[in-house]
Amino acid sequence: MSDATLHSVTQDPDDFAVQIADSIESFIVATTEVAKGDEPDSAVPFLLLEISQLLLAGGRLGAHEDIVPDERYEPDTGPEPDVDELRERFAVMLEPVDVFSEVFDPYEPRKAPVPARISDNLADIVTDLRHGLAHYRAGRTSEALWWWQFSYFSNWGPTASATLRALQSLVAHVRLDQPLAELDGLDTDEDLTEDDLAEAAGRVMLEEIATPLGLRSLKK
Repeated sequence: MSDATLHSVTQDPDDFAVQIADSIESFIVATTEVAKGDEPDSAVPFLLLEISQLLLAGGRLGAHEDIVPDERYEPDTGPEPDVDELRERFAVMLEPVDVFSEVFDPYEPRKAPVPARISDNLADIVTDLRHGLAHYRAGRTSEALWWWQFSYFSNWGPTASATLRALQSLVAHVRLDQPLAELDGLDTDEDLTEDDLAEAAGRVMLEEIATPLGLRSLKK
């Protein structure tokens, strides 16, 4: 959806809500386009850029004072759009590097890393953002901002941060010519300890993933 239809012609483009909505709409459109797989050789760098830009909007929401919606109860936005196709497309595209390990809460002492999937995370982020966008498109601006701020703290913010860290690490491994450990056989429904993750890791040569994911090393 273009800016002409996303916003009223009377809205100030410098308005906080307009800028946040623009950033979120841009991320959803861009991520959906990447998932089509038309340019798989640039998928990872492009996702790294898009999530970085999205987290700037998230940071602005996080730094903003608490947003209170106009209505006491959240209005129904109707059925949530299906993101299974988006999830599955990314799972296929990112198959060699889809699973990664993350620490859910860095302030919880001695918390073991848990397995996660980039494809799952991207689908979850899009789901959260679309929910708020439905309110925004219906003219419920305060409700949209409240939802985006609340879910930034509770779900899509941590999820996007973890995904950004995984993508940045992946790009760094390739650009620095460092072999990447594959979590061979690891899945997200397993409850594994840090030792289990280490034991499951196998070696994968970067040449096997660099070209198809647009991460060819700069070194010759």
